[in-house]
Amino acid sequence: MDMSRGINDPFDSGPDVGGEEAVSDRPLEIGNDERRMHVRAYNHWVSLLQGRPYPSINDLDPGNIADFGPHSVLLDFTAGVENPAIRYLGASLREECGVTAFITHVAEVPSRSLLSRLTDHYLQIIANRAPIGFEAEFVGQRGHNTLYRGILMPFSSDGASIDFIYGVINWKEMVDAETQARLHAEIEESRRSAPQASASAPVWADGPSGGFDTPEEPVTANDAGASLADQLMLARESAAAARASDTRSRAALYRALGRAYDFALAAEQDGEGYAELLADAQLSVQARAPLTPAVKLVFGADYDKTRVTEFAAVLSHAKRSAVPHGGLDAFLDAAEGGIKGIVKAERAHRRPAPTLDLFARAAAEMRGRPPLAHVAMEAGDDEFVLLLARAGKQGLDIVARVDNDPALTERMIRRAAA
Repeated sequence: MDMSRGINDPFDSGPDVGGEEAVSDRPLEIGNDERRMHVRAYNHWVSLLQGRPYPSINDLDPGNIADFGPHSVLLDFTAGVENPAIRYLGASLREECGVTAFITHVAEVPSRSLLSRLTDHYLQIIANRAPIGFEAEFVGQRGHNTLYRGILMPFSSDGASIDFIYGVINWKEMVDAETQARLHAEIEESRRSAPQASASAPVWADGPSGGFDTPEEPVTANDAGASLADQLMLARESAAAARASDTRSRAALYRALGRAYDFALAAEQDGEGYAELLADAQLSVQARAPLTPAVKLVFGADYDKTRVTEFAAVLSHAKRSAVPHGGLDAFLDAAEGGIKGIVKAERAHRRPAPTLDLFARAAAEMRGRPPLAHVAMEAGDDEFVLLLARAGKQGLDIVARVDNDPALTERMIRRAAA
């Protein structure tokens, strides 16, 4: 039975005894080498948005995408959603599915093929109106268990409606059960005889491939030896997952912010490497917002400016609170009000202490001065009164009193206190 995880998946379905995929609403967690193809595909989709709800189909050219184009398919819904047309089918995907003849519509896709795993999800895109990532395993056409991960992304020909979907899928075929059991026994025996060593858990240890060997060891979030560029890559992958879920998954967003914070801490220890990354991205550090460039490196320079400012405030608050490496997501979970509460606290900290305005200070100055003389005259209701005097033989002779002119009174108080 297939088990998949969807980004923004609105369907709450359990396992289907008929053998279809069981979809949950847990966001896709992209984090190791095998997921980077999907991150790059998603980042490519984001780069084509240009402020629109969906990228224009005219900007997509899968045949010229050497990275993931051979693993992709383009579906055309302009004639209806019941049986969309296949406008492009990558060579690697075509070969894996054993499609020798040219197929033109989804109804012609071979059942139990990888391509069917990808096209089975297209209606979720229509309902969800956002990219959907998923992972699963199934018994393929050759009878072998196959792990796969895919992402579907909406495109539009008019800028408003979804009438094209572009999908990218990657896979790994597993050995048969007998061989797998023998390998597990050999690995277990090797583990028992090998010296024990502490190792960081993979970024995504709970996925279908958890426990299986991969050609390369994945970089881990807590790897003390990871380079600054590796930590930036990890943070970007988590940010891509959070962006794909439109930041509606608190766990995905907290994870992305946690890795962005870890990257910012690492950048402090590698100033030269950080300067190179900033130069490559054409970003500069400003004293009033020192962590904003780090947020832009992770989430993208095109990310919503308000969110960038908020995320930079979260990182600043965490740094001022001495949150340790790897501890921001737990710090956010425990914080009252979550991200909004932390942003409010950080802004309050930055806000300068209120100062008296010039008139208030001038009035305070006048209240503290000793009187020059006392005049037997009714004081009235006002605190300060203007008197007009002329020079007399024995001092000053008061000749008039100015009432009901607050502006003149305030101006004279300011001048007297200067």
